[in-house]
Amino acid sequence: MRLDKWLKVSRLIKRRTVANEACDNARVSVNGRTVKAGYDVKVGDVLELRFGERTVKVEVLTVADNVGKADAAAMYREVL
Repeated sequence: MRLDKWLKVSRLIKRRTVANEACDNARVSVNGRTVKAGYDVKVGDVLELRFGERTVKVEVLTVADNVGKADAAAMYREVL
């Protein structure tokens, strides 16, 4: 699944266009390297998202096309 779509489905970013812009502006890195929105997300990838001063680091646990709001947080685990 594309990175921008995974970010939207997991609800880390609310809209896919915003996720796409974050990738284009090098605010998202996977396993320590900056990637484009078309990157194929795999289980075990470690994503680092930069929102202004705040940085969120998560590990991908599942990749699914449709997930309910209640189950979205189960798609990733925050890494400290």
